[in-house]
Amino acid sequence: MILARHLGIDPGERRIGIALSDPLGIIAQPHVVLDMRRGPVLDEIHAICVEYAVETIVIGLPTSLSGVEGSAAERARVLGDEVAGATGCEVVFFDERFTTVQAEAALLEGGMRRRERRETVDKVAAAVMLQGYLDGRAANDT
Repeated sequence: MILARHLGIDPGERRIGIALSDPLGIIAQPHVVLDMRRGPVLDEIHAICVEYAVETIVIGLPTSLSGVEGSAAERARVLGDEVAGATGCEVVFFDERFTTVQAEAALLEGGMRRRERRETVDKVAAAVMLQGYLDGRAANDT
């Protein structure tokens, strides 16, 4: 059995949500939110990849409902190039439509207060997106 951890990134303009899979690459869990205003986040992402022996980085690609890529998708692709260069990991992109909405709904259902949701929603959205990627891989393996 091959152990391969995956890291999910939900990129935003101010914050980046980070999620990690378990070592078997089956379950995604929220990990941390990185604040872009604090400075470059590539060193932090690299450190997470080293600490958890990440093999693949999955970056959420924001597209419109029709699948058209806009400026946010362009920024995600640039981030992907930067992350690949900083970490040496394989980078793949995955459709992230509705992940923030799903994360927000789950946190609301759990009774989380607005301030706590703001601090948590990005890493939960990253986990939702990463889980979608992992589930798709599992479906293709069968």
